[in-house]
Amino acid sequence: MANKVQDGHHETKYGEIFISPKVIAKTAGLAACESFGVVGMAAVNIANGLTTLLTGEDLAKGVVVEIIDNEIKIDLHVIIAFSVNVKACSDNVIENVKYKVEELTDLKVKEINIFVEGVRVID
Repeated sequence: MANKVQDGHHETKYGEIFISPKVIAKTAGLAACESFGVVGMAAVNIANGLTTLLTGEDLAKGVVVEIIDNEIKIDLHVIIAFSVNVKACSDNVIENVKYKVEELTDLKVKEINIFVEGVRVID
C-alpha cells in the first residue's frame, strides 16, 4: 500500500513482523532524551500555547511518527538546556535517534525534524 501511514513491516521465512509507530515513538523519545543538551520532550497545548515537559511513559507524546512505504519520518518536540547551541544539540539528537531507531527496527529513517519548544536552566 503506497503512500499510506502504516506499521513498519518485515517479512521473514517464518511469518511477518509489524512494528507499531508507538514503539518507534517511544524509542525516538528515549534516544532524544539521552542526547547532549536535551532536557526532555515537550507536549504543546495548541489551545493556549503552553509547553509541558514530559517524562517517563509520556515521552512518546512529544514524538510524531509516520511510516510510509517502510520509511520512517519522525518529528521531535524537545526542550533544550539553556546555553546549549541549538544546531549542535539538534545534530546530536538527529544522529542518536536515527541510529537507535534504525538499529531497533531495521527500517530506514528518511527524515527527522526537530522542534525546539523551550529552553530550561539546569542546576
